[in-house]
Amino acid sequence: MTKRRSKLWKRGADFLGVRYPLISGAMTWISDSRLVRTVGEAGAFGVLAAGNMPVGNLESEIRTLQEARPALPFAVNLITIAPNYQAHLRKAAEMRVPFIVFAGSFPRKAEVERAKASGARVMCFASTESIAARMIDYGTDALILEGSEAGGHIGHVSTIVLIQEVLFRFDQVPVFVAGGVATGRMIAHLLLMGAAGVQMGTIFAMSEECRAHPAFKERFRRARSREAMSTPEYDSALPVVSVRAIKNKGVAEFGKLQLELLQKLRRGEVGRVEAQAEVERFWVGALRRAVEEGDVETGSLMAGQCVGLIDEVKPVRAIIQDLVREAEATLARIGRV
Repeated sequence: MTKRRSKLWKRGADFLGVRYPLISGAMTWISDSRLVRTVGEAGAFGVLAAGNMPVGNLESEIRTLQEARPALPFAVNLITIAPNYQAHLRKAAEMRVPFIVFAGSFPRKAEVERAKASGARVMCFASTESIAARMIDYGTDALILEGSEAGGHIGHVSTIVLIQEVLFRFDQVPVFVAGGVATGRMIAHLLLMGAAGVQMGTIFAMSEECRAHPAFKERFRRARSREAMSTPEYDSALPVVSVRAIKNKGVAEFGKLQLELLQKLRRGEVGRVEAQAEVERFWVGALRRAVEEGDVETGSLMAGQCVGLIDEVKPVRAIIQDLVREAEATLARIGRV
């Protein structure tokens, strides 16, 4: 790389301890130790998805990564709204994982401090300017901006707005950008805007090493960007986090579930916490069916809008090499202007 490009890649690469500051975002049922390891071997940064797996399974996955040689940096993604969250945090701290990513909602200050006390570097999501400031005050070592173009559970603000609200206003810690990123050309421009690197999920779900069912990948391959739609919240009486997924019967069933739960809430048959838990159980089960069984009709096909830009399944190493090559070519071209 030229001196110009080396400088642009450097902050994020040094922070993560990898050659390229490209993060493979955590995807429940998908981001297992095999995918994390493969991403690391290709020079990028893998994140293990804890989801709500049994603590013993999480320990086994972490140990697999720790005992592999050569040792590679990796993160464990902890879902703050998962029932097993506190047990996951204790286990990750006990096993001294190198990086901890807090996701789902926002961690308490004491939880960030507990993670850092174990020696882990902490990364937190920031969906607004005020949350970015709070996470920095809590002691996060880096921020991840994930726009609503991303797949899975999402916020309501687009990547392009978050760049202006957060990336352009905070320089205290490295800031990684996510949501709608699937090309090296976009990576180059984000680096030029000040990003330390990027996080991508959908493109790695389309890797050969990803454990997802072939039918799941084939549906992604054929999808257009507009098919990756976000789910609505019908009533504030049942607050739900929007989910972006490829539209199918499963998305329609989720709409019906929300309406049924709202009726039960009004009749006093369930409480709000119980109703929200039912919503999360729906997505966990639907996602498992899609990933493991290839149920692309009623399963959850969580995908970012960039799914329309990805039309082939490739090895992880080829994905990363192609992204880097295109990013460097773009930076070289800009440098000659």
